[in-house]
Amino acid sequence: MKKVITYGTFDLLHWGHINILKRAKEMGDYLIVAISTDEFNRLKHKQSYHNFENRKMILEAIRYVDEVIPENSWDQKVEDVQKHDVDLFVMGDDWKGEFDFLKEHCEVVYLSRTEGISTSQIKTELASK
Repeated sequence: MKKVITYGTFDLLHWGHINILKRAKEMGDYLIVAISTDEFNRLKHKQSYHNFENRKMILEAIRYVDEVIPENSWDQKVEDVQKHDVDLFVMGDDWKGEFDFLKEHCEVVYLSRTEGISTSQIKTELASK
């Protein structure tokens, strides 16, 4: 079985999120999604509209997602890959090169983002109304 992992906040879920989850799942048999905890978001100076538990519940309901785990720090990725016996690490290509250090533990693929949508865009548009 080929295991795939991806990371993100996954707040204000939109078709770009579904797109990346679908594409990641198509690359393997089992998709693990690590989502930023509320505490980790605060360390990154980010704030989610939905709290961790609600984001986790939403992701668990998506048919492409097999497992959701918490992301507590930037440094846990190697440990997650080893602990969950991950074969493939997938991220959006705006992170290209940032996670190449994982190549000694698994394959690393950067997927192109869905054009025309982002959580930042949604938040900006909502704030202007």
